[in-house]
Amino acid sequence: MDKKKLNFGVIGSGFMGKTHVFGVSSANRVFDLPYNLQLAKIADVSESSAGQAASELGIDQYTGDWRDLITDENIHVINITSPNSLHKEMALAAIEAGKHVYCEKPLSVSASDAEEMSNAARASEVKTQVGFNYLCNPMLRKARQMIIAGELGEIRGFRGIHAEDYMADSKAPYTWRHEPLGGGALADLGSHIIATAEFLVGPITEVLGNSTTIIKSRNDNHGKIKNVEVDDITRVFLKFANGVSGSIEANWVATGRKMQHDFELFGSKGSLFFSQEKLNELLYFNNDDPRGEQGFKTICASPDHEPYDRFCVAPGHQLGFGDLKAIEVKGFVDSIAGLGPEPFNFEAGLRVQSLVESIQKSSKKIAWLKVN
Repeated sequence: MDKKKLNFGVIGSGFMGKTHVFGVSSANRVFDLPYNLQLAKIADVSESSAGQAASELGIDQYTGDWRDLITDENIHVINITSPNSLHKEMALAAIEAGKHVYCEKPLSVSASDAEEMSNAARASEVKTQVGFNYLCNPMLRKARQMIIAGELGEIRGFRGIHAEDYMADSKAPYTWRHEPLGGGALADLGSHIIATAEFLVGPITEVLGNSTTIIKSRNDNHGKIKNVEVDDITRVFLKFANGVSGSIEANWVATGRKMQHDFELFGSKGSLFFSQEKLNELLYFNNDDPRGEQGFKTICASPDHEPYDRFCVAPGHQLGFGDLKAIEVKGFVDSIAGLGPEPFNFEAGLRVQSLVESIQKSSKKIAWLKVN
């Protein structure tokens, strides 16, 4: 029996636009989905760039105006991978048109905008997803299971960091990411480690932030020097609702770091360590091991950690970044079919954006701030 088609319209063909395309394509082949997923049309900043992207990515239809995707009755899902400042307009238009929305993080440039988007989604019948695909890693899910099962005992501390070096070169040009609406390192990278912290430990209730701008000015593409007002590094002390304390760092000038999304969890019975640079490994220390044999052991991703088995039948052969996106697509599509809740909807995206703003306010006040 042929499955009903679920047609996707993708806005943007950059890094994340391609990732969405690959994620949808892969999910369609890897999983037994309730729909037949189709990449129907792609939009970009111009007709020519959209046409080139469509040719490279194997999509038949393209347009230089994203609004064409909204008005196209054959498109059921809108994938938003545009700059952050455009998310709100695009998402609200899609929701009003009755289309499901898959938006890359951060959800928007402010908590007030994110709240408007979340409220619009809640008042409609559409499903929403915010792109936090690191949370789809079977190793993070394994870590959460171990925490819930009490294998680490009482959780005593969390330490997390998301660091990359794509802004480390002071000669690199000023971009939209350096605009106040871009959000800086905290919004761009910190949102990921914030989401991971709450995924593993629970709600954050208080924050004490410290934000620093290392490279205070950059040349734009027209040779004009522009002041940088956003953070290059933000470090935060955290308090969680369950009494656990911790810290996180967001850093986009970390020379040599390409994908350091790391966390450490310390418990009374054991500890966990994870690094996204080795995303198929989870390190586990068990206090019950004999003293002469103690040390972190490596838990390798394997078919025992669903849905790894959908991609590979052999342990230790590894999943990749795009595979995590396919897993995220699977969860979202299941929610559209009514087979489960939305994995990370606009309300969850609003939560992260609210935490980002609380940290920014705390940094300016140099004081602990309670989080709603």
